[in-house]
Amino acid sequence: MPLARDLVAFLANLQESKQHHDHRLYSQKLTEEGRRLESVIRNALADGNHDKIARIVHQLCHDYAYAVHQPHARNGGLIGLAAAAIALGAEVARYLKEIVPPVLACFSDQDARVRYYACESMYNIAKVAKGEILLYFNDVFDALCKLAADTELSVKNGADLLDRLVKDIVSESAATYASILSPEAAIAGSEPNSPGRSVEISTAFSLPRFIPLLQERIHVLNPFTRTFLVSWITLLDSIPDLELVAYLPSFLGGLLKFLSDANQDVHTTTKVALDRFLTEIKKFALVKKGLAESRKSREDKDRKASGSTDPVATGSPKSDQVENGEAEEDPEQTATQQGPQTPQNGQAGSPTADGDSTYTGSEDGEKDADGSEDEWIPGQDVQIDYQRILEILVTFLAESSEEEVQMTALKWIETFLDICPEDILLFTPRLLAQLLPALSHDTDHVKQAANRVNQALMAYIMSLPEDPAKPSENAEEAQIATQVPSIQQPGPGSTPTLPTIRSLAQSNGESRRDSAPMVKPLRKPTSPEPNEPLSRMAQVQTPEPPPGERPDLESTAHTDLDYEAAVNALTLQFLHEHEATRVAALAWLIMLHRKSPRKILAIQDATFPALLKTLSDPAEAVVTRDLLLLSQISRSSDDGYFTSFMVNLLKLFTTDRRLLESRGNLIIRQLCLSLSPEKIYRTMADCLERDSDDDLEFASIMVQNLNNNLITAPELQDLRKRLRNLDSRDGQTFFTVLFKAWCVNAVATFSLCLLAQAYEQAYNLLQIFAELEMTVNMLIQIDKLVQLLESPVFTYLRMQLLEPERFPHLYKCLYGLLMLLPQSSAFAALKNRLNSVSAIGYLHIAPRNAPATPSSVSTFERQNRLRSKEGAGEASIKWTELLDKFRNTQERVRRSLQRQLTGQHDGLDDRSSTPEQQRKLAVPFSGSERGGASVGGRPGSAQSLGRPSPQPSVVGGHAKGKSSLGRLGGVAGGFGARKGGKK
Repeated sequence: MPLARDLVAFLANLQESKQHHDHRLYSQKLTEEGRRLESVIRNALADGNHDKIARIVHQLCHDYAYAVHQPHARNGGLIGLAAAAIALGAEVARYLKEIVPPVLACFSDQDARVRYYACESMYNIAKVAKGEILLYFNDVFDALCKLAADTELSVKNGADLLDRLVKDIVSESAATYASILSPEAAIAGSEPNSPGRSVEISTAFSLPRFIPLLQERIHVLNPFTRTFLVSWITLLDSIPDLELVAYLPSFLGGLLKFLSDANQDVHTTTKVALDRFLTEIKKFALVKKGLAESRKSREDKDRKASGSTDPVATGSPKSDQVENGEAEEDPEQTATQQGPQTPQNGQAGSPTADGDSTYTGSEDGEKDADGSEDEWIPGQDVQIDYQRILEILVTFLAESSEEEVQMTALKWIETFLDICPEDILLFTPRLLAQLLPALSHDTDHVKQAANRVNQALMAYIMSLPEDPAKPSENAEEAQIATQVPSIQQPGPGSTPTLPTIRSLAQSNGESRRDSAPMVKPLRKPTSPEPNEPLSRMAQVQTPEPPPGERPDLESTAHTDLDYEAAVNALTLQFLHEHEATRVAALAWLIMLHRKSPRKILAIQDATFPALLKTLSDPAEAVVTRDLLLLSQISRSSDDGYFTSFMVNLLKLFTTDRRLLESRGNLIIRQLCLSLSPEKIYRTMADCLERDSDDDLEFASIMVQNLNNNLITAPELQDLRKRLRNLDSRDGQTFFTVLFKAWCVNAVATFSLCLLAQAYEQAYNLLQIFAELEMTVNMLIQIDKLVQLLESPVFTYLRMQLLEPERFPHLYKCLYGLLMLLPQSSAFAALKNRLNSVSAIGYLHIAPRNAPATPSSVSTFERQNRLRSKEGAGEASIKWTELLDKFRNTQERVRRSLQRQLTGQHDGLDDRSSTPEQQRKLAVPFSGSERGGASVGGRPGSAQSLGRPSPQPSVVGGHAKGKSSLGRLGGVAGGFGARKGGKK
């Protein structure tokens, strides 16, 4: 063709024109040659010579636009193709198949000038082709996506112009335009199973064909390309008939990554797009909810109407199918719903499940009262895959550390808890693993968002219906062991066999509390839910399931929560560094146990070690909730689990003395709030008595802690009242159990007798005290006991000092303490207390030379305090045996202490130990030494405390006090002499 040859000749001289910088001449020549080509094609079109047009287009494409090493020829070919498209006008559609590919190929040319002319050429082609260009939308979009990151400014400007034009075309024609030449291409390109609309129109633009390309491009890193992608996503979402939100899971992950982009434009546009999608989802959910409620009300109305006209026929087959969520489909609508759809939760065909507007009332004549049928509402047939979206959100919540990403994910999850909470149940274990650490986030707004999601999720799980317990499982559940395998179930009337601390340590291993929590496989349920209400609860506010609000199981379909996975995820949070996360994990476990005790008990073996180790947590709030949970599990389990809990708790105290010192009292008091205090003390006392030979030192410390709480804890007020009444058989048994365990600690045993008002037994203990080696620890305990005697707990004891004829041995006990104490503040306090009532005691003293007569005082006390000696048979308190038990136990304590001192002595260097010190450490004091004069003895030794030392001379105003003390000594002596005479 002469015209094409002239154009090539001009382009051959381009290099000379560029050397003279004559670009204006260059542009003018191109324009002139383009107009010439345009006129030739117009003339051929007017003559109907399509063969000539086809040859021109073919030559422009293959000889010039595809020229490999001739950039000027490619430029000429691009200009020629644009001129040809302009000349063809509406007829360009039949030639687009040849015109568009070479232009698209030039978009990736190395020469920036070629890429610019490619943009200009495609702009002119698209302007003429309009909707027909949508058949090549994916290719054009892919080219523009690459040009958005082009380094040449002129190319970027040209690409921007082309992008605007294509966006205009898409906005106007994407939802409705169908190609005039090859509609079957659009049909063949659409995917039959893709979501979005109930009717697939054979349009030139296919969203299902575009989404894979978007999925591929969404992972780019260039900020300009990201901005380009977000702008297109926003545009497509703004076209109502396309319903891009149905394909959101395909590119949501990429958008969330965009939020962490350093470019502010990318961040802002992405945030706006995500907010727009979330608003759409909420709007569509409200539409479906409203349609479902409208349909339900209409069905109820029809049912009532049919029931009033025909009492026998309570409902039509149609209404029955609607109730079961199986409404039959309209044949016409069934034919049109073969387009792209994605089932929602496996229930896409269930109108009652997701609110789809599949109207099927034409067969049965279902209409409103006014005869009008349902109207179509935008968004009612949009299927949104909530589970895929939740999968993406939970994954980003776990993997991303960006605050904006976490905030967005939490915001979406909070919205989904209102829209589709049943879908979140599947992700609850994974969500808890990320949600609870977010409660301790450094940023306040992330922390607040996580707290809102946490409260909403907990409230929803509490509102779920309980699974009814099967009656056939009750017998089996009662036999399934919930304790350590070494614990044996006691038979009727027999004493339960308790595992020793040593055996438990051997079976479980000497695991330390800083080890990771164990995760064991699921076990069967152990026991049904407890029927007894909680009498007293700890001061911990944990939400409980609302009573009386149980949804109907038949009307509420939900996916059951995976309790085992949830408990494992929560247990792992015990190792988190922040207190708020650990507290929240325990609050969740408490709530889950209150909601479904059987399911939690089924996996308690995996959680019990972790819960026990959590008692060593430095935060008091964590320990309090941990104890509350352990108490709840104990109440729901059998006695074997409770015994195992007590044994393991003592074992933990044995291995962690620091925990016993810092949190021992708190743990005991909190347990007494939630469980039976008497049961706790009985079980611990039995365990301590059995295992006292293993570690006498620990047993003594533990008894001291238990005794201090027994005396001072407000939670044990009822238990103290029971101890003061030894007339009942239960009270006697309880006192005997405590006394046997308390024998490892002499002062604790003595204070137990004072608490139980067994003053004569307490006085007998003091006589044994005189034979013991008084250590500094014992003196400290006696000092504390004297201080406790001044507390409100022992008010009754101080009042009993006003009745010496009823409680003569009380005076002996207190004066005995006075004799044991060195000169200290405790000695002065007790002495002042006794001096204040010494005159009353003196008035009731009988003359020493009076004839020996039966003592009514001694008989009275014997009848009240030692009644068991005279009458209760086998259930009575055998005081003599208890004294022997105390004496033997203290002898074991003495030998153990002596062995320890001997071991320390063997390890000492001879230069640091004098012969006198070695003799004191190795040889116990004999009775003659204790009875002899105290010469050079130390205040805490047996020489100084074996017998009362002579009182020093008191001068001045203290002489009267001394005489009063002497008279009270006579009182105690007189009572003791008469008591001894009666014996």
